[in-house]
Amino acid sequence: MAISPIDIQQHQFKTRPIGYEKGGVDHYLEQIAEELENYHRQVQELKEELVRTKASLQEMRQRESAVKETLLTAQQVTEEIKANSHKEAEISMAEAELEAERIVYHAECRRKQLLDEIRDIKCQKVSFESALRGLVEGHLRMLDIDRLEEEEPAKVEQIVTDIEPSAPEALPDLNEGHRQDR
Repeated sequence: MAISPIDIQQHQFKTRPIGYEKGGVDHYLEQIAEELENYHRQVQELKEELVRTKASLQEMRQRESAVKETLLTAQQVTEEIKANSHKEAEISMAEAELEAERIVYHAECRRKQLLDEIRDIKCQKVSFESALRGLVEGHLRMLDIDRLEEEEPAKVEQIVTDIEPSAPEALPDLNEGHRQDR
């Protein structure tokens, strides 16, 4: 229970003929003591956080100073390099541009190669899926023939006759292979 200064000022203790009720006063004093202890703890935590923040700020200022010094030194070195080797910088730049163009060219070639490989893989996938589908359909037909042969042998001959002309590569000699299994 948070106690504010207004609560303390406005709190009314029950009175008895001899004075205030001791239990009520003691209880209220305990609450005030707990609240003050919480405030002291919060103040201590805030002080510790302030110390850490100040230390962090000091460290950041030192880093900022070091960065400024480094930048100043880098600017001075850059100016010296520019003054002493302008021609060398132009040559290096031209070489770098040529190297960049070479890298871009090779990257574009590799990209085209990868696109071709992806296209080939997609074609292989389609071909494989088609072959697998034909194989699965052929096996399903064989299973249907087995089931029908058990139920109606006369229909099996008609189905085999219908299948062989439409898919000879999927079910070669279906009748013979089926009969040999028996």
